[in-house]
Amino acid sequence: MFDNTETIDEFLARHSADVEEAVRKAAAAEILPRFRRLADHEIDQKSGPHDLVTDADRLAEKYLTEALGALLPGSVVVGEEAVHADPATYDAIQGDAPVWIVDPVDGTRQFVHGDPGFCTLVALAHRGVVLASWTYAAARGQLATAVRGQGAYLDGVRLLAGPPEPGRDLRIATSHPDYTTDEQKRSLLGLWTDGVAPRACGSAGLEYLAVARGELDATAFSWEAAWDHAAGLLLVEEAGGAHLTLTGEPFRITGGNALPFTAARDAATAERVRELLRGSSD
Repeated sequence: MFDNTETIDEFLARHSADVEEAVRKAAAAEILPRFRRLADHEIDQKSGPHDLVTDADRLAEKYLTEALGALLPGSVVVGEEAVHADPATYDAIQGDAPVWIVDPVDGTRQFVHGDPGFCTLVALAHRGVVLASWTYAAARGQLATAVRGQGAYLDGVRLLAGPPEPGRDLRIATSHPDYTTDEQKRSLLGLWTDGVAPRACGSAGLEYLAVARGELDATAFSWEAAWDHAAGLLLVEEAGGAHLTLTGEPFRITGGNALPFTAARDAATAERVRELLRGSSD
């Protein structure tokens, strides 16, 4: 049972810095020492050659599971690697206890290839609502944070995405072709049109950060895994952006979304991208 002697807001006011410290320590202990030093036996495949997992993923998630659970008694942790081992673990996102949603190494493929474009993602949600998030790009030394209703920040500086520059092609990061089915590819075809400059995404967490910073106009993703999206969607929201599914509703971390969905710098851009996606799927 959740030990609700203090509210989640009170917990965040008292312990956000402790969560940040746990994220930094997990990366320092388990991720960065293996960056560009991975041995072959430390890399495995999950569903196929494009779905990799490393010892850094497993050990960083173990570290965070223990640290975050201790910070908030009664909370549960839903981590990417734990769900891979036991899919029923994912059901906790729909439960009544506060849930930590963890992706220990978002962008594992980049990590394996020695590319610094990876990050650690942590979000705190309760009853399907994301309340706080931490996006830590350890190799770049960047930490982005967001608390619902209190703004988004990168290394302590407020993020305001703002609208795209008028007259310029929309820059959109889309689901990587290696990770999409033929049906999903067809649904994304609407983005290949005049006035739009789509490209394959890297780390989802870093793409969301780019949207929140106003460096990228939107994303268009075709999968629902909460560990990839929860932290970044709150970051985008708190920077003034918006997210919409194909039917015009905000993305729900509890699932059942009409896909693909978009997150964008502002509401007007989100609606424009949604219409492009919807037109390709009609």
